[in-house]
Amino acid sequence: MTRRYFLPALAASTAALPRNSVAANEKLTIACIGVRGRAGHLLSGFLEMPDVEVAALCDVDSRLLPAAVKKVEDKKGKAPKTTGDFRRILDDRSIDAIVVGTPDHWHAIPTVMGCQAGKHVYVEKPCSHNLHEGQAMLAAARKHKRVVQVGIQSRSGRHFAEALEYIRGGSLGKVVLARGWETAKQKSIGHPADAAVPDGVDYDMWLGPAPKRPFNPMRFHSNWRWFFDYGTGDLGNDGVHRTDYARRGLEAALTAMGKTLPDWPVAVTAPGGKLYFDDDQEWPDTQMVSWEYPGAMLLYEMRIWSPSPLEGEEEGAAVYGENGCVVIGNTQWRAFDAKGKQLPVGAKSANDEHDGAHKRNFVDCVKNDSHPNCDIAIGHVASSMTHLGNIAWRVGRRLKFDGKTQTFLNDPEADRLLTRTYRRPWVLPKV
Repeated sequence: MTRRYFLPALAASTAALPRNSVAANEKLTIACIGVRGRAGHLLSGFLEMPDVEVAALCDVDSRLLPAAVKKVEDKKGKAPKTTGDFRRILDDRSIDAIVVGTPDHWHAIPTVMGCQAGKHVYVEKPCSHNLHEGQAMLAAARKHKRVVQVGIQSRSGRHFAEALEYIRGGSLGKVVLARGWETAKQKSIGHPADAAVPDGVDYDMWLGPAPKRPFNPMRFHSNWRWFFDYGTGDLGNDGVHRTDYARRGLEAALTAMGKTLPDWPVAVTAPGGKLYFDDDQEWPDTQMVSWEYPGAMLLYEMRIWSPSPLEGEEEGAAVYGENGCVVIGNTQWRAFDAKGKQLPVGAKSANDEHDGAHKRNFVDCVKNDSHPNCDIAIGHVASSMTHLGNIAWRVGRRLKFDGKTQTFLNDPEADRLLTRTYRRPWVLPKV
C-alpha cells in the first residue's frame, strides 16, 4: 500500500492506530449487516476463519435471517443474535467490527456511525454512493482511529501484485495510457409493475436516505444497482474493480519512468447511454469514460450487453507502452511485446484467492493496528473515480476537476451530484 493515497489534510493523523482490545491470539467478534448476495459471500468468508466469531446478523428482510443463522450455527456451533436495525449492533460493546454488505446507498451511514461507536469496518465497494460520503467515511476512520477496509479485493491479490512489480521494472518503456473494461453480459429487468411490500421486509429502513417510492421488485434485491437512488450503475458495481486495476498499472508505469500519478484526474469525460436495453434501468448499458492526468490518460469501456472480450479478458485492464503491454485479468496477468507476441512471464491465481486474502488482511490489521490493503483513503479515491465518470455522463460534458478541493471547476450543476439529498432521519452524520 502506498501512503501517498492518503488525503493531505488527514495524513498527519494516520501515523498509528490505537491499541485494540483484540489481541493476536484472541477471536475478533464481528456482526454482518446484510446476509444476501455479496453480503452472504462475505459472511461465508469470515465464517471460515477460526479466529473470527460472528455474533450478530442484521437484515431488513427478516425472511433471510433463519437460513443465515443456520449457516453460522452449523459452522461455529453457536447461533448469532439477529436484528433488522443495525443501530442495535452498534450499541453492543462486545462487537469489535462490522461487515457492511448493503446496497451502495447504505454504505456510508453505517460505516461512519460504526467508527463513531468504536467499531472497525469492512465495507463493500464502491465504499460510497457519492464522493461526499467517501470524504465523511475517511474523516470518521481517521478521527476515531478505526480500521476500515473497502472490498476492492484485488488489492490483496498475488497475481495483481506481480503484474505491478513487472510494470515497475520499466519493460514497457514510455507509457501514457491504460484502460479497463467490462463486457460481462447482463440481463434486461423489463418494466415490472409496483407491488405490495413483502411480509417481513422493513421497506422504509431499506430505503433509508433514498426518496420514498412505491415498492417494486426490480428496485429491490440485486437490481437496486441499476437505479440512481440506490446504486452507481455498472461503472460503480464492476467497473470500480477494473478501473482500479488500470489505475494501479498506470501508476506503476509512471513510477518506472520516475514520475508520479496524482490521486485525482484533472478532467473527465463519459459519453454513453441506454442504447441496448428497453427496460427500467436508469444507468447506461454502454459507456466510455476517460480520466485525464498530466501527461497520461485512463480509459474505461463498459458494454453490459456484448460479451466479446478485450485482450482475451471479459473483465480486465491493460497498460500500454512503446515496448508492449501488460494485460491484467481477474485470475491472471500476461505481457506482450510491441508486435503482440506473448512473453514468457505472467502468473495465474484461483478466482477467489484474493477475495479470501482480503478478508484475512482486514482481520490481521485490526489485530496488529495497521492500515489494510484497501484502506478507506485508497477506497475513497477508487470509488470516487467511478462517481466522477457517472457525473460526467449525467451532465453530458467534459468536466474539469480540482483534486485539492475535490470539486469541479466552475460547474455548480456537476458539484451538486457530488452529494445527494438525504431523507430524514437518515442524514449523513457529522464527523
